[in-house]
This record gives sequence, structure tokens and C-alpha cells, in this order.
Amino acid sequence: MNSSQTRPRRLLLCLDGVPYDLMIQARERGLFDKFHAPSRLLSPFPTMTNIALSAMLGASVPLGYETIYFDRKARALRGGVGKYVGRRTPDKVPSTYMDQLDYQEPLPFEFLVYIAPETIWRADMRRFHERFQTAPRDRDYFAFLKGTDGLLHIRGAERLNVALASLDGLLRRIQAWCGSETEMVMFSDHGMSLQPNMRVNLQEHLRRCGFQFAKSLSEVGDRQVVLPTFGLIGFAALYCARGGESQLAEALVPLEGIDFALYHQDASAINVKGARGSARIHRLEHDDGSVHYRYEMLSGDPLQLAAVLSDLRRKELLTTSGYAPAAIWSERTAAHIYPDALANLYTSMMTTRVCHPADVLVSLLDGYYYGWSAFEYVVNLVATHGNAMRASSSAFLMSTHREFPAYVLADNAHALLRG
Repeated sequence: MNSSQTRPRRLLLCLDGVPYDLMIQARERGLFDKFHAPSRLLSPFPTMTNIALSAMLGASVPLGYETIYFDRKARALRGGVGKYVGRRTPDKVPSTYMDQLDYQEPLPFEFLVYIAPETIWRADMRRFHERFQTAPRDRDYFAFLKGTDGLLHIRGAERLNVALASLDGLLRRIQAWCGSETEMVMFSDHGMSLQPNMRVNLQEHLRRCGFQFAKSLSEVGDRQVVLPTFGLIGFAALYCARGGESQLAEALVPLEGIDFALYHQDASAINVKGARGSARIHRLEHDDGSVHYRYEMLSGDPLQLAAVLSDLRRKELLTTSGYAPAAIWSERTAAHIYPDALANLYTSMMTTRVCHPADVLVSLLDGYYYGWSAFEYVVNLVATHGNAMRASSSAFLMSTHREFPAYVLADNAHALLRG
């Protein structure tokens, strides 16, 4: 370790897209037995790499939810395939988390990982191992392996399990080489829904409802919508004329595959509208910096929080106006179908998560996806992520040297990874 570092050196290894449940199962098979039990690392919604790692590593906020996004100030779509497969220039890098990486896949692999994941995984493992062995031994080393995401997306859990077994063998060799003093910290950026997937016919449905799609809001009327599309994922971000959010969300609710839609009510509240009803999430920040949330059920219970709310009321953990501290809500909903439901969904609509948040943000049910149709010609999708449900939201975090809490919020992970 260097002169300013008072703790052991760390090998930080992020496995893209590996769910908490699959890591638990891997350990039950005897893999990674040098590590302490995994914690549930709660990935922010939408459960996407750029959003998750910017939060987990305390890095800059990405421009959009994906590589293509709508810039309201410019009134135009930005980003796209050219940025995704082009050189890693400053205008392409989605967040400064990339500045912290000592290893990530070479640029040509960034898309090929979804075409030939086994080949890319093997090459990535060799290259990472070689780079780690030649790196300075007086500082941490941080590697991001994307092959796991590709394996799950187009091959499924069985092929990922083979890859995890090979990784276990490699980490044993690394530990024997560098000694037990080096702490290994392994984590993922988000989870994955492993259900068979169907495409949500979002554009077709909205056209039948009288909406028109545009590329620029300079020409947008009350019924026009901008919809950036890229990956085949479990959410959608829509942009519309100011004041049209409620109408757009209402139109989306009957569509098969839609779980719920989010949109702003005012400066301190967002609306949740889904097939199970509508609700409002209120946020209140006090002068001392503490944050409280309130879940207001308007009709029905779209987030299935009635039981949690009743328990908080019974235990007198709510204020007279119905608020509870953010930490209480996080604790009571960490393993909920929508983990850390209130803070997670509220924050997804704010510029603290992405620079250009959506006007209407949609979470799909497990087993459904939306995205750029061109990718469907080259990718046979068997699993995906992106929505706010437990499978996609539950990443993992574990260490050879330390035991972590049962669950860790993405925004609190930086101190554990880099502190």
C-alpha cells in the first residue's frame, strides 16, 4: 500500500448484471468460499450500469438513462449508437466512474459481448489477469467485467454459472499469488430478471391512443411524444409537452407489460400510476438535512406498500402528516418487491440521478422489455434488467476481509468500496 493508505490493498471487481440470488446460489455450490456472505446491494431505478456505478462510486451524474437521451434545453435527441461504439472521448463517457477503472473491456468488445459472450468472457478474464499482475502493488486495482451481463442477456443463468466457476478458480490463483493481505471486494451494478421476455408494443399502443412521435420538442403539441430507444431493457423514458404528463401516463396504464408510470406532481412530489391504482410520493427535507417520505394512496396501492404503511402507523413511526424518515422506509422495504421504493422512485425523476430526467418514466413488469428494434435482429434476449422490481434491483456486495450490512443502498456503497 502507498504511504497515505492505512488499510490493505484492494482488488475491486465489478461483475456486470449478476443478481444477488445467483451469487447466493453460487456460494451454496461452494464457490467464492473465501468471501463473507453477500449483502444485497440495492441498485437505483432505472437499473442500468451508468446510473448504478455513478451512484455506487460517487461519480458524476450520467447525461441520460441510456446512451441516447433527450436534451430538453437543446430540444433534441443526443447520443446514440455512434457514441456507444465510437472512441471513448469525453463527450461519450457517461460518468466519471470510468476514470476510476483500471480495467474494462477493450472498445471493440463493448458491443460484441452481446454477440459472442463466452469468447469475450474468456478473453476478458485473461486480459484482466495479465493487467492485474503487472499493476503497481502499492495501490488498489479496480476491474469491471462486462461479459457476465452479455452471458445472462443472451445465454441465461446456466452459462453464467459456468463463467462464475471459472472466475472462482482465477480468484483463488490470484489470492495465492498476491497473498491474503490483499482484500478482494466483489460486487455487481444491478441484478437481472431471468424470466422469458416479451416486447411491449409501446409505440403502437400510444399511436392508437392518438399520440404522435417526434424527435424534437420544438414541434411538439399536446399529443406529441419523444421516446429515446436503445437497449432491450425493462423501462422506458418519455418526454412530452409540459402539462401533458398525466394524460400520457394514464394512456400507458392499460398496456400489457406496464407496471407503473411516474411523473411529477409538483416540486416535492411525484405521482405513481399503474394497473393497481395511483399514489403519490412526497419528499420533505428538513433544515438539518434529514429527509422524510410519505406514501399517499390516492386510489388503490400501485407499489403494494399498504402493509408497510400500516405497520409504521401501528408502531408510531409516522408523523402526524404521514411522513417517516428515509432510513426507516429503506429498512422496511429493502427486500420488498420494489426495494427502497419511495426514495428510489422519487430520485429516478431528479437531476441528481441523470442530467436529463424523463417527464414520464415507465417501469415494466418482469418478463417484458422495450428498446431499439434493430437490436432484436442480432440479440436473442433471454433475460434483462432496467425495471424497479426486486430481481433487477438486487445486486450483491461481498468481501474477503469484511462483513457488510444485510443491505446497502447504492448511494452508500462508495464508502465501503473506496473508503
